[in-house]
Amino acid sequence: MTTEVTSIGPTPPREAEIPRIVRAHGGGGELMGRLIRDHLLPVIGNDCLSALGDGAVLPVLDGVPVMTTDGFVVQPLTFPGGDIGRLAVCGTVNDLAMMGARPVALSLAMILEEGLPMATLDWIVASISAAADEAGVRIVTGDTKVVESSGRTPGMTITTAGIGVRAPSVNLGPGQIRPGDRVLINGTLAEHGLAIMAAREGLEFETELTSDAAPLNGLVAEIMRFGDAIRFLRDPTRGGLANVLADVAEETGLGVEIEESALPIRRSARHAAELLGLDPLTVANEGKCVIVVAEDAAEEALAVCRQHRYGRDAAVIGRVTDSCPAVVELLTTVGGRRIVQRPYGEELPRIC
Repeated sequence: MTTEVTSIGPTPPREAEIPRIVRAHGGGGELMGRLIRDHLLPVIGNDCLSALGDGAVLPVLDGVPVMTTDGFVVQPLTFPGGDIGRLAVCGTVNDLAMMGARPVALSLAMILEEGLPMATLDWIVASISAAADEAGVRIVTGDTKVVESSGRTPGMTITTAGIGVRAPSVNLGPGQIRPGDRVLINGTLAEHGLAIMAAREGLEFETELTSDAAPLNGLVAEIMRFGDAIRFLRDPTRGGLANVLADVAEETGLGVEIEESALPIRRSARHAAELLGLDPLTVANEGKCVIVVAEDAAEEALAVCRQHRYGRDAAVIGRVTDSCPAVVELLTTVGGRRIVQRPYGEELPRIC
């Protein structure tokens, strides 16, 4: 005699029958387990993350620990040149690199909105993995939550934290900047913010605008070989180049002069900015680095930048002065001067 065993309660749906994120994916039960097991760990898993502990045990770092944290809410989730996943990894890695640190590990928390297509999640997770591999950094811990959709198009947000290590001898910051120092940028400006705007608003231009989102830790490692000649590093994200240079002038009490003719701005970006009534100097970048370097090392540092894949369009764009008042001035191509100010608010909808 055999006894038929029947399950109590509704039968859990097969994963193949759930093409979108549902509330149960964040409930800690079978569906959440499937989400982690089938969609996350095969792509971004490693011996540390796959243990699924409440945290990560990291080895003692040989140097000065550096930590950063960031949140990413960009819409649309994917755009020409990148997506929210690549942006999250590159943004966190770059924040560590701007401190002169070598990125070691990232945490990754994803808040998924109900209704998000599973295919979109898979795309973004694959992008996270590719960006982390490119940067040479591991994702060692994380979290996943599911919430109600906040709009017609279900989205997601990502929060990261990054840990890096830098040599005790590294000393970067506004306090190291001196009159006569040169200002470098590792490539063309304004493309990320303009690409996001075009994708969000459905704008079309003759040449497609592409985000410059990229991990810069490799480039920074090359630059840091110049030691104390590297005075200051900062990535010109929100507020763009204008915001970074205004910070320099404000925090040092020194002036900054930049040459309009030296600014690396592609014609497509300049044209798009003009149509949208934006100043390319205030538009966000995600793969750029402002470098203040001693005058006698500037040309050699420029050559090193241009040898790297993310520095081929690098340029010396200006210099630090002891002028009073301490402002940022643009020396125009017609021989005039214009004060460059940081944007009052946020000219573009959120771009990270």
